[in-house]
Amino acid sequence: MRNTLKSLFFVALLLLAPGGSALWAANLPAPSATAAAPLVEVSQSDLQALQLRLDGLKQQISAANNYNQLEGPQDRVQTFILDVDRLSASLLPQQAQLAVQLGVLGAAPDTQIAAEQAEIAAQRAHLNEQKNKVDATLKSLAALKQSAAELITQIAGIRRTLLESELTLRTDSILSPDFWSPLVVPEPDDRQRLKFFIDQVSITWATVWAPGQRFFTCVLVLLALAFWTVGRRLAERGLTWLCIHRMPEGRLRRSALAFASALATLGTTAIALHLLFYACTRHEPLTPMLQTFSEEFEKAVYACVLITALSRALLSTQHPSWRLPAMADSVALALRPYPRILAATLLVLVTLVQVSNATGMSSQIVIAQRGVIAIVVIVILVPLLLRVGKVRKALLTANEPEAGSTFAGAIYSIATVCMCVSALALLTGYVSLARFVTYELVWAYIVLAGFYLLVQVVKDACEYLFSPRYSAGKTIKQTLGMGDRRLEQISIVLSGASRAGLLLLAVITLFVGGIGTTFGQLTTNVMGILGGAGLRKLNIVPAHLINAVLALLIGIYLIRALRRWLDNEFLPKTDMDPGMCASLSTLFSNIGYATVILLTLSSLGVRWTNLAWIVSALSVGIGFGLQEIVKNFVSGLILLTERPVKVGDLISISGVEGDIRRINVRATEIQLSDRSIVIVPNSQLISQNLRNVTLGGSAQGVASLELMFPLDIDPEQVKELLLNTYHENENILDKPASYVRFSKLSPDGITLTVTGYVGSPRIVGGTKSDLLFEILKRLGDAGIALAKPASAP
Repeated sequence: MRNTLKSLFFVALLLLAPGGSALWAANLPAPSATAAAPLVEVSQSDLQALQLRLDGLKQQISAANNYNQLEGPQDRVQTFILDVDRLSASLLPQQAQLAVQLGVLGAAPDTQIAAEQAEIAAQRAHLNEQKNKVDATLKSLAALKQSAAELITQIAGIRRTLLESELTLRTDSILSPDFWSPLVVPEPDDRQRLKFFIDQVSITWATVWAPGQRFFTCVLVLLALAFWTVGRRLAERGLTWLCIHRMPEGRLRRSALAFASALATLGTTAIALHLLFYACTRHEPLTPMLQTFSEEFEKAVYACVLITALSRALLSTQHPSWRLPAMADSVALALRPYPRILAATLLVLVTLVQVSNATGMSSQIVIAQRGVIAIVVIVILVPLLLRVGKVRKALLTANEPEAGSTFAGAIYSIATVCMCVSALALLTGYVSLARFVTYELVWAYIVLAGFYLLVQVVKDACEYLFSPRYSAGKTIKQTLGMGDRRLEQISIVLSGASRAGLLLLAVITLFVGGIGTTFGQLTTNVMGILGGAGLRKLNIVPAHLINAVLALLIGIYLIRALRRWLDNEFLPKTDMDPGMCASLSTLFSNIGYATVILLTLSSLGVRWTNLAWIVSALSVGIGFGLQEIVKNFVSGLILLTERPVKVGDLISISGVEGDIRRINVRATEIQLSDRSIVIVPNSQLISQNLRNVTLGGSAQGVASLELMFPLDIDPEQVKELLLNTYHENENILDKPASYVRFSKLSPDGITLTVTGYVGSPRIVGGTKSDLLFEILKRLGDAGIALAKPASAP
C-alpha cells in the first residue's frame, strides 16, 4: 500500500512540474502510426478528378437549351455531392485520430526549460504533417461541395427561367404545315445528330452481340422479359396469397392486396431494367450520350409503370370486392383499357423525345415532339372522359350511390378543363404550355393515386394494430393496461396524423415533382421545403422529430402516472383536507405539462433566443384576444397557491351559491343544490366579493324561523314550546344556546323569531324543515293556532 501511494505521488509530481507532460509522454510508448487504424488516402489526383467532373457538369448545364435537358445533370450533381460527403466522412475519423495522437504528445516544450527527445519531436512533426494534409483535403472537399451546392441552386434558377420562357413561347399552330415540317423533313444537323446516336447504339450492340457473348446477352434479355411478364404475375400471386392467408380479414387485407399488386409490378420492373442495363454495360460502360439517354429512359419507364400499376391496384376489375375507391363496376370497366394505352404510348413518345434531348437536336424538333405528345394524350383522354361521363350519367339516372361522389366529379371536371386548355393552346401555338398541362395532369394522377393507396394502407394498419378484436390490439391492451376506448382514441389520432402528413407530402410532391422526377429528387425537394430556412432559423432538425414525439408521449404518461399515484396513494395518507389535495394535484399537473412542453421543444433543438418573434406575436395576441384567457389562467394559479377557496367549500358569488367541485386552469366549477354546474371564470373569484361559508372549517349554520301568533296567546307558553322543540332536535347545538326573540307587534298578531345553531351550513335547510314540522305538530296538540293576516278570508 505504501509503495502504491509513493508511485501515485511521483506521478502527480511529474504532471505538476514544468514540462511534466513531456516527461510523462517520453516514458510512455510512442504512438505508432502502424498500430492505428488504416488511413484513407485521397490524393491530389483524386481531387483533380473531382474538379474535372464538376467542370464537366457545369459545361453540360451551360449547354442545355430546354427544361428537360437539365434533369439528368441535376441528378449527377446530387450524386457528386454524395460522393464528396462520402470521402469527407471517411477522412473525419482520421482527422480525429491524428488530433488525439497530437494531444497525447502535447505541445513542444520550451527549449530553455526542458529538452525533448528527438524521436518524440520527429513523431510530432510527422503527425502534424499528416494532420495538415488531411485538413487541406477536407477543406478542398468542402469547397467542392459548396460549389456543387451553388450549382444546384443555379440549376433551379435556370430551370425556372427556361420553364417560364417555354410556357410563354408561341410557335406555329398544329394546323400549320410549318409546325410539322421539322418532323417530316429534318434539318441536316438534326439528321447528323440522329445518325451519331444510332452509330453509338450500333457500337454498343456490336460489343454486346460479339461472338462468345451472344449466349449471355440472350439469357439476360430473356430473364429481363421473364421478370417483366411472368415474374410480375408470379410475384403478384405470391403476395396475394400472403395477404389472403396471413392478413386478418377486413379492410387491412383489402388495402394490402392493392398495395401488393402495385409493389409486385414496380419490383419486377426494376429487376428487369437492371438486367437490361447489365447486359449492355457488363464489358464496357456506356458513352456519355447513351448514359444520359439510359437515365432518362429509366425515369420514363418508371412513370409509365406507375400509371399501369396504380390503375390495376385501384380499379381491381378482376376482383371488385378488393376495390378501395367507392367506384361502380361499370365505371371501373370503362376506365380499364386506357391506363395501359396511355402508358405504352407515353413510353414510346417520351423515349423519342429523350433521344432528341440526349443528342441535342434543334428546338424545332423538340417543340414538334411536344406537340405530338400533347395531341396523343388528348386523343386518349378525351374518349376516356366521354365514356366515363356517359357511364356516370347512366348511373345517375338509375340513382346509383357511386355516381354521386363529389370527389369523383371534381376530378372529372378538372380533367375536362385541362383537356380544353391543352387543345386551345395547341390551336393557338402555345405547344409547350399544352404539353406542360398534359404532363401535369398525368403527374397529378400518379401522385394522388399513389398517396391515396398509402393513406388507405396506413389507416387500415392503425385500425388493425389498435383494435381489441385482433391479436395486436389485445397485446397492446394487456401490456399497457388500456381500455377499448383508449385504444380507439389512439388509433384515430395516429390515423388522422398519418393521413394529414401524407396529404401534406402529396401537395408538396405535386409542386416539386413531375414526370421524369426520380425518387431521390423528390426526397431532396420535399426535405428542402420541410427542412427549409424557416425551420433552420429555429434550429429544428427533421431527424429530431422522433425524439420530440417520444419525449412528449413519455412525459405525458409519466405525469398521468404520478398524478394517479398522488391522488390514490400518497395524498390520501396525509393530514391535508381533500380540497388541499385536489389543489396540489392540479398544480402538479400544470407544472408537469409545462415542463414536458419545454423538454419537447428542447428535443427539437429549438433555441429560446430564436423564439423572440414568437414571444412578440404572443404579447400582441395577449394584449387583444388572449387577455382574458391569460388573466383567468393566472387567477387559477393564485387560487391553487393562496387558496382563498378550495375544492369542497360552500361559496356564494353574484347570486350563485354552491359547492366548489373543481378548480381548472381557466374556470372553476360550482355545483348547486339541484346538482347542476355553474362555470365561473377564475378572475371573478379573485376580483369580486365572495362569501366562503366553510372557510376555516369552523363555520356554523343558523336555523331561524319567524312565526306570527294571535294577540291573545300566552307568550311564555309559546316560548317554552319553541325552545323545547329546538333543544330536542339532534342537529341543534347546545352552545351557542337557542333563543326566542320578540320581533314585531301589529294588529294582525305577535311575531316571534326562534333561532338555533347547527354544526354546518349545509344542514340548515333540512333542519329548519324538520323543526317546522315538529313545531306545527306541537302547536296543534296544545291548541295554539297561528295568526291569520287581516286580508285573509
